[in-house]
Amino acid sequence: MNDKEFKMKSEMIREYFDDDRKIKCMPPASILSLDEDVHQGGDIFLTENDEFIDLEFQLEDFDVEELAKYIGFAENLYEKHQKIVSVYLICSKNVNVTVKEQPIKSDADFNIKLYCSQHDPCRMILDLIKNKIKRNELLTSEDINIVNILPLMCDKKDRHYFRVESLKIINMIT
Repeated sequence: MNDKEFKMKSEMIREYFDDDRKIKCMPPASILSLDEDVHQGGDIFLTENDEFIDLEFQLEDFDVEELAKYIGFAENLYEKHQKIVSVYLICSKNVNVTVKEQPIKSDADFNIKLYCSQHDPCRMILDLIKNKIKRNELLTSEDINIVNILPLMCDKKDRHYFRVESLKIINMIT
């Protein structure tokens, strides 16, 4: 992640989730060392207090299975480091949230917050990837996987647009 993207995502955390903690860096994946059977998280940041923030775009409906996935992630990260974990999920207007807000019993110190945006996360993700290409940055395997599934995750009415854009990107990089 480049500096511009780091700043943009830090601002999203501050603005959408009202979190004023100073974000100092993204820890290397080797330090996180999560168990293999656990969700590996999205963009994970480290605050000045060495607490963790996981920022992700929630493109699927947020149900009990999704909640359990994020609980498992937060508990695993907390168990490994004994540091507070905040999981922040940006949901598009198309995501149905079927889980009520509730306290979660756990020995881990974590919180999970959703921000339901009126912006389309698929467009935001596509713009981020296009900006990487413009800056001649190499796309990661995760970026390529996301490009491939964007047409499946977007609004049905936008499917053709995302399919065309995805095909353009894949053709460009292969």
